[in-house]
Amino acid sequence: MIASSGPVPPRSDPPAGPPAGPEPAPAHGTLSLVGIGPGAGDHVTPAALAAIGEAEVVVGYTTYIKLVRHLIAGKEVIRTGMTEEIGRARAAVERARAGSKVVLVSSGDAGVYGMAGLVFEVLRDLGWRRGDSPALRLIPGITALSSCGSLVGAPLGHDFCAISLSDLLTPWPVIARRIEAAASADFVIGLYNPASGRRTKQIVEAQRIIRKYREGTTPVALSRAPIASWSTSSSPTSTTSATTRSACSRR
Repeated sequence: MIASSGPVPPRSDPPAGPPAGPEPAPAHGTLSLVGIGPGAGDHVTPAALAAIGEAEVVVGYTTYIKLVRHLIAGKEVIRTGMTEEIGRARAAVERARAGSKVVLVSSGDAGVYGMAGLVFEVLRDLGWRRGDSPALRLIPGITALSSCGSLVGAPLGHDFCAISLSDLLTPWPVIARRIEAAASADFVIGLYNPASGRRTKQIVEAQRIIRKYREGTTPVALSRAPIASWSTSSSPTSTTSATTRSACSRR
């Protein structure tokens, strides 16, 4: 042991670093609800194209994902089938809450028989408030009803309404009352989701109700996939008959 009789130098502590800051905030994701229009590339808005281009994750029904496949190369894609709308909405919200830039695509306008309503229900159940993650954007699109109307003239030039014949989420008696009210009030009626492989009686019943108030010579536009191709040179398909003055369009 070596002893020293001299003064002991003071201990030198290392210099203090900067004060510890707060924990980094969780990533703030973005969820864009995008309407891609009735199916043709030239009917997609610039805002919708920009939102899809910025996205890291794209969620949608399989058919709609196919329509935008040339826009989503290199992105993560979540696709689901028919009747899986709630699962799509939840998947989109979960990925966006985790910090991703997510686009959820719908045909037509996402707020017209599209995915926007279900997304708001999912967010409500989570207690989401404006300013929370994810940030929410709604990008409007051309609706099937306006697209169908453009093929036959100007049927929506005065008062009109849209009614979905799908009773998956709405009981048929409620739908029937709405048809009765619209027909008796002389609205131009746009019928969405008129029939499917398992659902064929609703359109027949709708015609029966409407014919109580309309002449048999009332013009009708029946349109199936009015703008069916992404190609700008596609030829729209429509047929016309005369029964109820309704525009029947595919979702």
